[in-house]
Amino acid sequence: MPVAIITGASSGIGRAASILLAKNGYALSLTGRNSGALEEVANLCKQQGAPQVLTTAIELTSDDAPKTIVDATIEKLGKIDTLINSAGILKAGPVLESGIEVYDELMNVNVRSLIRLTRAALPHIISQKGTVVNVSSINGPCPFPGVTYYCMSKSAVDQFTKCLALEMAPNGVRVNAVCPGVTVTNLHKTSGQNEATYQAFLERSKTTHALGRPGKSEEVAEAILFLASEKSSFTTGQLLRVDGGRGIMHPR
Repeated sequence: MPVAIITGASSGIGRAASILLAKNGYALSLTGRNSGALEEVANLCKQQGAPQVLTTAIELTSDDAPKTIVDATIEKLGKIDTLINSAGILKAGPVLESGIEVYDELMNVNVRSLIRLTRAALPHIISQKGTVVNVSSINGPCPFPGVTYYCMSKSAVDQFTKCLALEMAPNGVRVNAVCPGVTVTNLHKTSGQNEATYQAFLERSKTTHALGRPGKSEEVAEAILFLASEKSSFTTGQLLRVDGGRGIMHPR
């Protein structure tokens, strides 16, 4: 029975990954800020066959979050086979209108808290020769105006993924990331887009993605499962684009 920690499990890609891993027999340690939504996902995971589900409602940036999450997982589930770092936020706005506090918040949530939890979980992952899967973005390798700080945070996640993969390879631990394109979740709404703006954004995604549509969180979850499991046993340090061709689109 493999054990996975999933952050950001209460919504979006983290939610979809939780449900898919439940279907595939994983015991789950789910974390998120919204306790009600987290319990709802936990119930869905149990219905899908997860042998055990632990929930920890916590702010990932808090000082005690890494130790709290890892200790609870070990106490209840006994081991950690994979860590899926799915929690993240998006803040939009041009640099001239976005103060350094916006940069600080993005780097704190998207990078610093991810590193802190990974460091706390790694000794246990090493003992299992397990995996780490980071949820990055096509904004990591590709620049876009109006989301500079977000792009920078995801570029940092990408380099962390590749460097850590080299460090962990001698321990038999594989570290990879998924880089989704526009994916239908509540991420953009929580970043400040209203319904009309969001629908226009999704409509425009039909022209900015080679496959002519935005992605589904379930499609990204399939890639996460692949990288977390032995199906990708000879893959490490990879940034797997699940972006409908967004990253190879160029104006002409």
